[in-house]
Amino acid sequence: KVLSHIDSILRSPRAPPLIYRRSKGPVQNYTKENGQECGFEHLPLTIEMWADQLMALKDLHRSLRKLSLELVPWHAADLQDNRESIRVEDLQFIVDAILEEVENKEKNSQTPSLPTLCAIVSHFQKLFDVNSLSGVYPRMNEVYTKLGEMTNAMRNLHELLELDSSAPPTVVVDTVGKLCDIINENVTEQVQQLLGTQDIHSIIKKLEEHECFFPPFQALIQDLLCLLEISNLDDILPTVRSLK
Repeated sequence: KVLSHIDSILRSPRAPPLIYRRSKGPVQNYTKENGQECGFEHLPLTIEMWADQLMALKDLHRSLRKLSLELVPWHAADLQDNRESIRVEDLQFIVDAILEEVENKEKNSQTPSLPTLCAIVSHFQKLFDVNSLSGVYPRMNEVYTKLGEMTNAMRNLHELLELDSSAPPTVVVDTVGKLCDIINENVTEQVQQLLGTQDIHSIIKKLEEHECFFPPFQALIQDLLCLLEISNLDDILPTVRSLK
């Protein structure tokens, strides 16, 4: 009866094919009630193999738990290492937790590590001459403010000079330089028109004549003001007429 019960288990659809196969040799001592061979002669080896695998499951569970403590320590409380029998579900739970952590790390791989952040802060201190960490934020604010001012100034220059917004600063500087040259040329031309000559040598000559004439004329006027006891140039002519 026991053999018949075992045989029914072995022939169950849920049973793995490894535990049942028909004997190719002579009929064994174990027979079913209907006289056919049971095919149990290979079961001891299979059971021994299963026993080794079950022992190996404990070792595998222990190794996976150590790995889990390194990667997902917050799941350590959910893991029980004192079980006498380890199930495949226990191992699968650990593996799933580790895989989830690995996938999350891959998704968040853009998040910089602490050494990277320290290197960024140190580089900022070197670039902007910041001696202490407490000075990083004020310098950042200062740089941000200056950058905003420069951005607004460049935007206004682009609009005033009718340049495309994508024009680099070198183009803006060149355009301003050309405008300055044009303005200087106009000023020179206006001075020439004011002096009534287009010849630089004539301008020099007129300035020399002025230097020769003006000092004596100025001395004469000063003497007249003193002699007539007046202080304004406009009073010279009326005073002289009154003396006639």
